[in-house]
Amino acid sequence: MKAKELDKKFDEGKSIIEHLDLSKARRPNQEQKRVNVDFPLWMIRSLDKEAKRLGVPRQSIIKIWLAERLNKSTAA
Repeated sequence: MKAKELDKKFDEGKSIIEHLDLSKARRPNQEQKRVNVDFPLWMIRSLDKEAKRLGVPRQSIIKIWLAERLNKSTAA
């Protein structure tokens, strides 16, 4: 399929997923790297309490809060 045909199909709201090779898809600046961080016990308890309240894993809370803080710092 040519690019113009693919664009037209997409613009018409039709699915183009069958024409894509998602095995090679990458999200720029979204590569992950595992890191280990030691937190005091009181922080872990607070994180777990908030995670339970929101119904998400502890790791999600940490990622969201860090991302918010980093975005705030770069916006200033």
